[in-house]
Amino acid sequence: MSEQTPQAGTPRPPRAEMVRQIYLAGISGQKPKLSTDLTTLEDAARVVLEPHAHAYIAGDAGTGTTGHVNREAFERWRLLPRMWKGVSERDMSVTLFGRRLDAPVLLAPVAAQTVAHPEGELASVRAAAEVGLPFVLSSFSSHSMEDVAKAAGSEPRWYQLYWPNDPEVAESLVRRVAPAGYSAIVVTVDNPTFGYRPCDMDTAYIPFVHGQGIANFTSDPAFQAQLPAGGGAMAAVGHWAKISGNPTLTWDDLPRLRSWTDLPILIKGVQHPDDARKALASGADGVVVSNHGGRQLDGGVAALDALPAVRAALGPDVPVLMDSGVRTGTDVVKALALGADAILFGRPYLYGLALDGQAGVEHVLRCLLADLDLAMTLTGSRTLADITRDLVVPSGPLA
Repeated sequence: MSEQTPQAGTPRPPRAEMVRQIYLAGISGQKPKLSTDLTTLEDAARVVLEPHAHAYIAGDAGTGTTGHVNREAFERWRLLPRMWKGVSERDMSVTLFGRRLDAPVLLAPVAAQTVAHPEGELASVRAAAEVGLPFVLSSFSSHSMEDVAKAAGSEPRWYQLYWPNDPEVAESLVRRVAPAGYSAIVVTVDNPTFGYRPCDMDTAYIPFVHGQGIANFTSDPAFQAQLPAGGGAMAAVGHWAKISGNPTLTWDDLPRLRSWTDLPILIKGVQHPDDARKALASGADGVVVSNHGGRQLDGGVAALDALPAVRAALGPDVPVLMDSGVRTGTDVVKALALGADAILFGRPYLYGLALDGQAGVEHVLRCLLADLDLAMTLTGSRTLADITRDLVVPSGPLA
């Protein structure tokens, strides 16, 4: 059942109100079109997606170990709720870089979303706006940052940068971000090259060589100026492939990016606390603890396991976000309790996009927020400040 979007300036109803609406609709025989168990959507999406598309979206690096340990890390922690805390009203808002967000959830950057649905990022960003969550646009999107900005309207949005090895194109991309209304730049650093992904290689498929996911480049004047006259689409794909990776980058390059923009810069892909310290020392304003959802390095550490050490390294005041393995509202609570200020939420909304376009993404996001709202109520958390380290314990008997 659809939740009505409130008028501008009107407080949203509690996110858990969705649950009551579903039960009331059941009186007349209505049921949700998609499952409210977000962990089942991958299997549902497998039915509607082409095999190569499902492999691209759902696949992990190598044996899939890193993806598995991301989920196992959440399972190793248990919530220890507190009772009679007076939680009839909850406030799940968080302030990041001076802007208040309705919830500690942002849509993670996911490349080439037209693989899942013809509208791709346009459907996803409209869904994010309807639900009231910020959208993080991938550099490797199927629609340009300007077109996605138009679809987003006034809702907050961030831009994720894959830093190309061509300095002119890199600077040109960055200088387009602020005029298009994006309010932060998320630099992904865990992809100096593609991961070893048998799921993609076995189908001999990756969207970029088919012209999907390179719209920010083909719409960029510096990139266009480097193409041969009359080269056509294949020339653009070939040039993109030549410049898209950049394994030469070091922390010494970050001040160069800072000279191109006044926007807050977050470094995404941090797992070691020393790298978190280097990011801040080199000019970053925050970090995202992430292992790319397990898609880059097989056998890596779980992002949730790295989170407490990164938070300890940076102290309480630096924005620390995390992604990789988040599937439920209780996962969000665990991440916040272990040191995150907010989380990035990725694959499940792509499955919703594949299953029902914009409406499917909205459904997924509303389910996540309803689950989070209920989890806050059931753990005795009126605000995010109440979600502290003593709310989680390792699995097993209490000490």
